Amino acid sequence: TVGRKQSSRKKMTSSSPTHSDSSGSSKHDSNQDSWEIVEGLKGFPASMQEPVRQEGFLLKRRKWPMKGWHKRYFVLEKGILKYSKRGSDLKKGKLHGCIDVGLSVMSVKKKAMCIDLDTEDNIYHLKVKSPELFDEWVLKLRHHRVFRQNEIAMYPHERHLFHPHASSSPTLNDLMLPTSHQIIHLSLSLCLSDLEECESYLLELNLLLKSMEVLHRTYSAPAITALQVYVYTHTIAHIVIKLVQNIYSSRSLVHQVSNESKASIPESISEFFDAQEYLLSSSSSENEVSDDDSYISDVSDSVSMDTYSNEGGSERHNSVSSVVPLTRRRSTLPSPSPSSSGVSLWNILKNNIGKDLSKVAMPVQLNEPLNTLQRLCEEVEYSELLDTANQTHDPYQRMVYVATFAVSAYASSYHRAGSKPFNPVLGETYECDRADKGFRFIAEQVSHHPPVSACHCDSKNFTFWQDVRWKNKFWGKSMEIVPMGTTHVTLPTFGDHYEWNKVTSCIHNILSGQRWIEHYGEMAIKNVNNDACQCKVTFVKAKSWSSTVNEIEGVVTDRDGKVIHSIFGKWHEGVYQGDPPSATCIWRANPMPVEQEQYYGFTQFAVELNELDPSLKTLLPPTDTRLRPDQRLLEDGNIEGAEEQKQRIEQLQRERRKVLQDNNMTHQPRFFKKSKDDTWVSNNTYWEQRRDPGFSKMDFPVLW
Repeated sequence: TVGRKQSSRKKMTSSSPTHSDSSGSSKHDSNQDSWEIVEGLKGFPASMQEPVRQEGFLLKRRKWPMKGWHKRYFVLEKGILKYSKRGSDLKKGKLHGCIDVGLSVMSVKKKAMCIDLDTEDNIYHLKVKSPELFDEWVLKLRHHRVFRQNEIAMYPHERHLFHPHASSSPTLNDLMLPTSHQIIHLSLSLCLSDLEECESYLLELNLLLKSMEVLHRTYSAPAITALQVYVYTHTIAHIVIKLVQNIYSSRSLVHQVSNESKASIPESISEFFDAQEYLLSSSSSENEVSDDDSYISDVSDSVSMDTYSNEGGSERHNSVSSVVPLTRRRSTLPSPSPSSSGVSLWNILKNNIGKDLSKVAMPVQLNEPLNTLQRLCEEVEYSELLDTANQTHDPYQRMVYVATFAVSAYASSYHRAGSKPFNPVLGETYECDRADKGFRFIAEQVSHHPPVSACHCDSKNFTFWQDVRWKNKFWGKSMEIVPMGTTHVTLPTFGDHYEWNKVTSCIHNILSGQRWIEHYGEMAIKNVNNDACQCKVTFVKAKSWSSTVNEIEGVVTDRDGKVIHSIFGKWHEGVYQGDPPSATCIWRANPMPVEQEQYYGFTQFAVELNELDPSLKTLLPPTDTRLRPDQRLLEDGNIEGAEEQKQRIEQLQRERRKVLQDNNMTHQPRFFKKSKDDTWVSNNTYWEQRRDPGFSKMDFPVLW
């Protein structure tokens, strides 16, 4: 219950039998260099004295593309933290941002004098210059946070007291009488807000009822009274009544204005959403509102979507393949994904706020039956885009295909926020020889601390390689995945060598609610062998009540910066070239398999990655992922066996590492080597050794 209280801005009531007017803290360890998560309200809501106003300059992480920190003037009043460039701006109502600290997860790091506020939508990184000022701000934030949470608990239907980016000064539009369309928009937004609020109380009520079931088994469990249950059920009923009223009002208004202009309603709704959109920074977890917030709206059905065809690329010659392909690939997994409802993520993650989660052991129920090496292979699912690029003479259009390929690598992640891939052990490998797609792919785990995965894919039309390392940071409600490394593609016809970076990924609602993933930041693509053109693709940060979910936009420019081509779309659906409504569809994601939600959200390509044909098994090295027992057992639905094997494999890895350390030895990857720029590249021996002498005649470490 405490974990849920700490981790969700929508569930502020505590289950402690006594009330406290100050918050405590849950320390991860005694080291001041570790993050400390600040606890919230304890006990029943009661009358509290309003805390003293706090204001002054703090350092805040700067908005992309700038790095580092800048000074902002902050005012903390009644649990609301507002900020702008100067104190005089705040008095004039000019806000850069506004944070409800009561609805945020707050964590502090005393040694670094850092304060993080996770509002679920954004993460605000603040820093204080002096220890005395740091202690003062932390104390005031604690008091204001508890005061605000108490206010929310006492008056839950009035919890949304401000808009995060609203100015306190009314504009001319605010003073104008609303039109019927605007009234409809307001009613619809109220309905959405009521639904969200109702859901939060239903989740809290469910938690209370479950807690009551286990009270008799836990000596120290806090008391939950019938009054609490009554308060929540009564509040839910009140919200449902208000929701029905809003829906009825909306329907009446729609009928009223339908004779005026039916077509104007969806157009105005689109404008209503577009007004709140803005671009994301890649170096910061949150953004301030800028003056230029315009963005491309959703592509309508009238967009010209020419079906993508791979002329020439479809006539593939399997010059690189060395095995007979499977005559028919499987269309589903042997067993559906298990339920992870019995796993308490909070108990696992509560001591790791702000830390790298790559070293944290997770129960196998949270995994999917694929590992990181296979996830890298999913990035070449739409390799036909590179086939076409290799046959396109126009360098600017060629860049469009390469950029679209880079975007398509994220498509398979859309349905995969609910589980994580297995972590490869050191020396683990994976191969994927796809004669039907005309490529062959290999990957190897080349380092364990830090974890580094390297891969290489070749075809007659392209060569693709990368080494990837990640930093995973848990922020209380969300987890950021920051990739490091560069992706490379060469096209032999033109001698092009393209490079690009990956963008930041974030999984939301880690501890409660429906998990979802987003990717945000800027991807820069360049041809290192020819500077005639370059491309920048922006993955747009999602905002509440906005149509910019999963959207991307990009431009291909010449060496002088002139825009030659523009692309837009959604990374999980498709990419278009040109301007609406005459844009052309460059790529569209493949349809998902039937009942994919029951099978880890796998695409058809992902379903095939762990398939093990008997004729292929004899050709694989014993280190290939498909031979890993814990992953295979999870795929078959044997959870207990998978967990047992997972722990055994992890222990074997620890023992191998100790042997290397005791003998002052370092691991040497089998199929990859360090390049001049300190990245891992293929040593071009895998397929030769596979053919002669064959992996069955070679020595490999025992990984499982």
